[in-house]
Amino acid sequence: MMKKMLPVRLFTLLKSNSVRRITPQTCYSCLSSVQRDKKDNTASVFPQGFCSVKRDLPKLLSERSFSLTPAGIVNAAPSSMQPYLRLMRLDKPIGTWLLYLPCTWSIGLAADPGCLPDLRMLALFGTGALLMRGAGCTINDMWDKDFDKKVSRTATRPIAAGQISRFQALVFLGGQLSLALGVLLCLNYYSIALGAASLSLVVTYPLMKRITYWPQLVLGLTFNWGALLGWSAVAGSCDWSVCLPLYFSGIMWTLIYDTIYAHQDKDDDIKLGVKSTALRFQEQTKPWLSAFTVAMLSGLVLAGANAEQTLPYYAAVTTAGVHLAHQVYTLDINKPDDCWKKFASNRNVGLLLFLGIVVGNLWKKRNDRQYETKLNSLPNSQ
Repeated sequence: MMKKMLPVRLFTLLKSNSVRRITPQTCYSCLSSVQRDKKDNTASVFPQGFCSVKRDLPKLLSERSFSLTPAGIVNAAPSSMQPYLRLMRLDKPIGTWLLYLPCTWSIGLAADPGCLPDLRMLALFGTGALLMRGAGCTINDMWDKDFDKKVSRTATRPIAAGQISRFQALVFLGGQLSLALGVLLCLNYYSIALGAASLSLVVTYPLMKRITYWPQLVLGLTFNWGALLGWSAVAGSCDWSVCLPLYFSGIMWTLIYDTIYAHQDKDDDIKLGVKSTALRFQEQTKPWLSAFTVAMLSGLVLAGANAEQTLPYYAAVTTAGVHLAHQVYTLDINKPDDCWKKFASNRNVGLLLFLGIVVGNLWKKRNDRQYETKLNSLPNSQ
């Protein structure tokens, strides 16, 4: 009877001596593979001592399997490190992608005609995105500890769950910001000053949902700073005719995907008294998202025109527009699972635009006379 009710792998673990020796505790909450409505029947067939897997079964499962997915890597880490890795959301890399991709757009657009993007810069900004996203999540969870405890989706976050104290989180934050500063110091002076200017946005963003129905706009200002910083890191300063439309497009993009994300939590947000664009737009969400999509695509076209981009770039922008239009049209704002799926698919939008930038830049023909003039203007060219 037990074999019919439990997955084979779970049943095998329960038979093992390591599980039999565990001191009995409450087991219902950890057996995620057993349906909740069968809880009473499950309890009736467990031998004495089996109701002890609440704490130890997840560890046993992780020890017996390993994958190279972000969640698998976190689960395979030492138990003392896992809360910190989860605090910086290493097991959920979508946020890192969404922070990193505007940087790649800017670095790609700043590349010389006919050339690939600067791989060193891509690596530096990837490292910086990982660290700064982790720092942002740490700050967010420190501000939102009391809120997170009351929301089922966030109640297991390390600070809310009591796995990490606020002081420990503060020390960890200091370490992340120190490493991020090391990355920033690898850039030119203009970029160091520009990058440092974004720190105020990183710190204050988590407070915005207490103040305004537009916290997603502040997140957009924060998450797309790399659209400015990537170009300056390559070229030494910003070409505002390209960087500002690109930055604007990134902000519009953030308003799209994070409004979709916010619809997952709107019921809890109402109870807690926090604000979001999901609550601001409500049933008018799709018209707003459509307007943001048009604004985003317009900014991308303007940035591409000012950067003298070519056909592959505009093909990528068009394809991204089709993807976003389908995303908005099929969105069900009352289904959290669908909101998460649509939110996560925005990584593909960003990657598609980066690919279009790279191929579009390779498509360009380098003007050898201008390139020679640029080389001769360098101090060490003679």
